[in-house]
Amino acid sequence: MDLEPTEDQKAVQGAFSEFFADRCPISAVRSAEPLGFDLDLWQRLAAMGAPGMALPERAGGGGATRLDLTLLLHEAGRALAPVPLSGHLAASRLLADTPWGADVAEGTLIAAPALRPTVDGLARLVPGGAVAHVVVALDENELVAVRGEPTMAAPPNHACSPLADRYIRDDDGGRVVLATGDDAVKRYAGLRREWQLYTAATLAGLAERALEIAVAYTKEREQFGKPIGAFQAVQQGLADLVGPIDGIRLLAARAAWCADEGDPADARRLAAMAFLAATDVARTATYRAVHVHGGYGVTLEYDIQLYFRRARGWPLVLGDPDEAYQRLADDLFGPVGSI
Repeated sequence: MDLEPTEDQKAVQGAFSEFFADRCPISAVRSAEPLGFDLDLWQRLAAMGAPGMALPERAGGGGATRLDLTLLLHEAGRALAPVPLSGHLAASRLLADTPWGADVAEGTLIAAPALRPTVDGLARLVPGGAVAHVVVALDENELVAVRGEPTMAAPPNHACSPLADRYIRDDDGGRVVLATGDDAVKRYAGLRREWQLYTAATLAGLAERALEIAVAYTKEREQFGKPIGAFQAVQQGLADLVGPIDGIRLLAARAAWCADEGDPADARRLAAMAFLAATDVARTATYRAVHVHGGYGVTLEYDIQLYFRRARGWPLVLGDPDEAYQRLADDLFGPVGSI
């Protein structure tokens, strides 16, 4: 297993790094609130082919590997890009053979995954659901894709994400059954795994950039006639983050490689591990970054609060992380009492 990006992958990552630096300054993130969606940025990403990267070439996509996609999402996370890339890329793989596959690949239609099975046909708090045209959901024993108009309105939430409840039995715009029975459950589990993997990569980028912001601030802010970064206690709190942040990036890369090349069971577990580790590290990194800013860290004028809120809000869409840890432990060691 070689997780070092190839020269082609480095070139693609560099191109998206430059794109987000140019087209997604922090002012664009602020302007997109409270919905958390920038249509112009999405259209520019579509012009670069990003929305279709996960789809096979036969469906008009880029045929990218999951490792390729983690590099893109790392850069999106650094920029806090207000576009639903993680959800769209996860859901789009299931839409290649639907009537909307080509439009999803082009980015003219946005796809979103419902991360919980529906209740009486209602998918709750779908990530990207407020701006999505196609929602993929598990409805009883069917995995379905449903076409509908986006609500363009989201409930207030910590991360200013375009969440929305979507009713998926309204088939006025079209409804396609992707799988039924055990196959539906299996493919739905794969959809959730993809979202976890892509969110982990996004959180790794977020954490990396939050640390950079914190370090820059400690070099500017002075106390007792010297920058606060000169004090050992401040240095230690930030220096301790370097290893974990690099670790979650590598864990996401390993999970992506395994999903592309390895054992499906290992891929499932590694995606869960990457997601949970990235959630913890992003929370810790942004907490310490806010802490070194002092009182300024919790004011809206300073950018670090944007990272702090998203580090908590993005992962919570899946539910309580403690429950996710329990599911992972059951997967690794069996349910409590089985040993």
